[in-house]
Amino acid sequence: MFGRSEGTMADPTEVVLTTSFAAALGVAVVGAMRQGGSRKQETPAPLPATDAESPFDPPHEITATPPPLPPMGGIPLWFYRPADLLGSGFVFLVFSMLALGNVGAPQQTTTALSPGALVVSIAFQFAMAGIVLGTVAGRIHPVEWLGLRWKAWPWLLVIAPCSVLGMWAVFGGLHYSGYVEWMESLGAETTQDTVKLLQDSQDPLVLGLMAAAAVLAAPLCEEIVFRGYLYPVLKRFTGMWPAAIASSLVFACAHGNLTAALPLFIFGGLLVLLYEKTGSLWTPIAAHFCFNGATVVIQFGSRILGIPIEGAS
Repeated sequence: MFGRSEGTMADPTEVVLTTSFAAALGVAVVGAMRQGGSRKQETPAPLPATDAESPFDPPHEITATPPPLPPMGGIPLWFYRPADLLGSGFVFLVFSMLALGNVGAPQQTTTALSPGALVVSIAFQFAMAGIVLGTVAGRIHPVEWLGLRWKAWPWLLVIAPCSVLGMWAVFGGLHYSGYVEWMESLGAETTQDTVKLLQDSQDPLVLGLMAAAAVLAAPLCEEIVFRGYLYPVLKRFTGMWPAAIASSLVFACAHGNLTAALPLFIFGGLLVLLYEKTGSLWTPIAAHFCFNGATVVIQFGSRILGIPIEGAS
């Protein structure tokens, strides 16, 4: 059970998110250092030559070719280069600046968010996905890169709904543990701004754009950026576990809500697991689509039926 403090403290969101972004960077750096050290230890020593032209030739040495990297799951990594670490750093910098900038900015009512601002937000998501695609283009075909020819795609009809049910179980466990009340006692927002917008806005255009951003733009673009690029780049140079932890931390904190950070971190780890197990980005895209879609449907249903929904989303 989470403890409850007396009264309400100052909102710790900015401090905690800053610390979490720093932790993600630290995990990646330590993982890269360990990965580099282990590869140096595995470099084979020079071997005596066995292809001398005659027994009377003087002995000499040849250097054995280092063995190829062992396969690490179904995600291709061979085409990633050290320069891609700069690309992953760019992703980290952009999303950390946006998240922390929004937290530190003066609060405004979510109902005042204009359709133009939502269009800009959607365009930004597609721009980030386009930058990632352009970074990898020319080295590997996107179909091969993202595993889009996954022959077992009918399993999406099972995997995606089960992922949503699993995350609802996580939310339920956090709720009954007192997590939301604990966050309230710390002064943190317990509902994401996007969900507030779906709950409070009276503009049909705003609601439509918000639904499109949540159900279409976010699952597609965020999966290309976070699971399609950031995670495998980090995995190539830091190892699987540091990459999973760091990319999931960045994904969770990028949403800028302290209460949602823990469940979104768990969700990010689940999406990494789905990508690893299937080798196809269709699985995290489908799970993300169903998760966001279910949220939108529930929020619209609550508006129509007049049923208030409390707690973090």
